[in-house]
Amino acid sequence: MNKRLTDEINKQINYELYSAYFYLSMATYAARNDFPGFENWFLMQVKEENMHAMKFYDFVHTRGEKVVLKAIEQPPVEFESLLGVFEAGLKHEKFVTERINLLMSIALEEKDYAAVSFLNWYVDEQVEEEESFAALIGKIKIVGSAGMGLYQLDKEVASRTFTEPVAE
Repeated sequence: MNKRLTDEINKQINYELYSAYFYLSMATYAARNDFPGFENWFLMQVKEENMHAMKFYDFVHTRGEKVVLKAIEQPPVEFESLLGVFEAGLKHEKFVTERINLLMSIALEEKDYAAVSFLNWYVDEQVEEEESFAALIGKIKIVGSAGMGLYQLDKEVASRTFTEPVAE
């Protein structure tokens, strides 16, 4: 695998682990504000992001390259509202999408078709990630910042579970 692609994937491992840390901070916000359902939703997001990092980790090793781990930046710990939490999450997912697109561009440039095949999963995953955040932002806007609607939405997201994807 090309050095530039290896270096960028190593950076992506860090970004994925940061994402898990970021969503853990959001889970903490939800817990502090008596939203156990949203806490669960974010904890499932943490598991997903850790799995994403490990898929990259495994891919680098499978390709015979070296994983280089760097310090993980501290995420924000204060948010102004539940809506603000999800808006920050969507903004972050758009950044991750840009990163995945960069990796795909490098893989295509280098004609590394094994990497292209691998990265296709992440391209599809990012569409789902952004849609998930956008849908919840829409629902939170509909129900407002307090009341029975928000209570019901919290109950709805409490049922989210993590299922590791099956290799195709």
